[in-house]
Amino acid sequence: MSTSPKNRQTIRLANDDKLNAELISHLNSFVYYLTVEKGMAENSVESYRRDVRDFLEYNPKPLSEYTAQDITGYLTDLMEAGLVNTSVARKRVALKQFFTFLEDNGENIQVDFAQVPKIKIGQHLPDYLDVETMLKLLDGLPTSTPLEKRNKVMLELLYATGMRISELLNLTIHDINFSEQVILVRGKGSKQRFVPFVDSVAVLLQEYIKDVRPVLLKFEHTDILFLNNRSQKLSRMGFWKILRKITQEAGLKQEITPHTFRHSFATHLLEAGINLRIVQALLGHSSLNTTQIYTHINTRYLVETHRMYHPRA
Repeated sequence: MSTSPKNRQTIRLANDDKLNAELISHLNSFVYYLTVEKGMAENSVESYRRDVRDFLEYNPKPLSEYTAQDITGYLTDLMEAGLVNTSVARKRVALKQFFTFLEDNGENIQVDFAQVPKIKIGQHLPDYLDVETMLKLLDGLPTSTPLEKRNKVMLELLYATGMRISELLNLTIHDINFSEQVILVRGKGSKQRFVPFVDSVAVLLQEYIKDVRPVLLKFEHTDILFLNNRSQKLSRMGFWKILRKITQEAGLKQEITPHTFRHSFATHLLEAGINLRIVQALLGHSSLNTTQIYTHINTRYLVETHRMYHPRA
């Protein structure tokens, strides 16, 4: 199929040394498909090409080995790095188009995009739960089985410390200091920080390490704190599935992500009057500007409180 002279565009093909010949070939075929068969605008095609190339460079491997977990981990890293939701959502669309194109052309593709969480667009302020809803969710978590007890500890810890999900899943048993009641958190760029945790979480952690983790560990040897039922490090995708199931069973209509706990942590501290710079240190933000996104929520809370309680309101 060819384009008419009037609508003919320049097809910019990939030629990047970071990708092997097979990946470059498939990317070029995708670019040709978008340009010639779908007739997309040149700027749109270039955006798609760049989005797909960035992902392939981020995690280069045979196409048949990519999974939904790879896509989710990549998009999560972009969001944690501060990329706006609209850009992350566009990258998800580009990757979905790319892998669908490959599958339609007979490639053995294992990526199921139904397992890749959709990205909210137009959400300028971070999602968070109010204090009552958060406590109701956490207090209602079942703790009958070892896995349920593990899930309870993880969610309580996320809310108590404001850790990123990647930081939580990378914790080791040596990072917990019960005498000082702090956790050594390894953040982005090899940066480390100590984050305190409350007494109730200390009790849960001690019980988990003493009674639950040995059951999950079985006969394996690893320092990783949170394990799956195969005695391995819990993955991001595994955590997403756990959280989705928990929120569905709790009847929450709002979409809850691991970052919801981090945002709720920061928002509730600011609502309680904690200094912004302390919240910055707890979150591991290198710039105060990053933390200041939460002051918009805090201001809204103050306005609502003022209207509710001021005698002249």
